[in-house]
Amino acid sequence: MTATASPYHERMQRALDHIDRHLDDDLDLASISAVAAFSKFHFHRQFVATFGLPVQRYVQLARLQRASHRLAFHGDRVTDVALDAGYDAPDAFARAFRRRFGQSPSSFRSVPDWAPWRAALLPLDHARNRSMPNYDVTLRDFPDTRVAILSHVGDMASIGDTIRRFIAWRRANRLSPADHATFNIFHSDPHALADGPVRIDLCVATYRDFPAADGVTIGMIPGGRCAVLRVTGHADDLEAPALHLYRDWLPASGEELRDAPLFCQRVRFYPEVAERDAITDLMLPLR
Repeated sequence: MTATASPYHERMQRALDHIDRHLDDDLDLASISAVAAFSKFHFHRQFVATFGLPVQRYVQLARLQRASHRLAFHGDRVTDVALDAGYDAPDAFARAFRRRFGQSPSSFRSVPDWAPWRAALLPLDHARNRSMPNYDVTLRDFPDTRVAILSHVGDMASIGDTIRRFIAWRRANRLSPADHATFNIFHSDPHALADGPVRIDLCVATYRDFPAADGVTIGMIPGGRCAVLRVTGHADDLEAPALHLYRDWLPASGEELRDAPLFCQRVRFYPEVAERDAITDLMLPLR
């Protein structure tokens, strides 16, 4: 089943998708408006009206977000990250990074301060959540899957630290993403702060046993029927596709929910593939 959007919004979504898939290219107003088949003389106002921020600010935030991921989660060299983000020199990148996130790139790579980072990227999240992609939902029988689990419990602002620990742990135990599937289990809604601490499990499929250390435990993702919504490209914030599953797809489907949490499989993700080629399958357990 597919979400419907007007031809106008489909064209605006096409422009947004083009930006996210071509962050390495020269993304000027003329080229982006051409993708959506709109006049370049009006497109900037159309983009702001639809997504809530100017085109070039969206481009800069998207590039800086990708750069921050490379620094915090993969420890890439600042010079390499600066060039990848479209800056001719590391000092120009450093100024832009500090202005936006309040930290130098090297400081962020060592000890990220997540609260100002998340605050700075809120306009990017809001723009993506205001978009109207065509979601395709399929049904799948998901098998029982044994996983190693590192749980994040608490404020979403600090989940980046948990992700860094999880990446370091699986690297130390040679559980590469290419050979061991990666999952997130959403035990609570990250936006429902009044309901108590958020819990999200970071999981990697494995049949091995590990000593109880570093907060990692062994568990099982129970098998069963699932509604599956595939997200291609950027998928840090899955709120919009989750909302579609609950608000639009489920009432129209006639299906009933199973007593199991929403979860996703990170089928392909950056930096194993280019960010535009990342694939995330969001799964809603059904009876």
